[in-house]
Amino acid sequence: MSTPPTADPPAVTELRLVVTADDHAAAVAFFRDALGLPQVADFSGDQGNVVLLAAGRATLEVADAAQAAYIDEVEVGRRVAGPLRIAFEVPDPQAATDRLTAAGAEVVAPPTRTPWGSLNARLVGPGGVQLTLFAGGE
Repeated sequence: MSTPPTADPPAVTELRLVVTADDHAAAVAFFRDALGLPQVADFSGDQGNVVLLAAGRATLEVADAAQAAYIDEVEVGRRVAGPLRIAFEVPDPQAATDRLTAAGAEVVAPPTRTPWGSLNARLVGPGGVQLTLFAGGE
């Protein structure tokens, strides 16, 4: 499969995923302190709270329903994700799973070797957001 040419200059320069959580402080602690995303800004004020966390290089993975179901089957054993799932590449999925579980995440599936060679774990984090933690593979 060939990669389409990119626009020059890029039409988009940043991907920002917004998580809305009832317990803002706990969500920030989960993603910043437990997962280890560095804080780059805090725009909290009288209108509410928002903190920006850096997550390294961003990509947008667009899958159809069949592929999403296949990924769920490989990682979890059944269809569980909604239309949005956040995937974080981490050095050690088991260690990250342990840290995030201690921080309040629910483990949906422990680290599992996938057919594409990565080690993937599935969790539910703040706001009910499904997370895949992965290392290796394509």
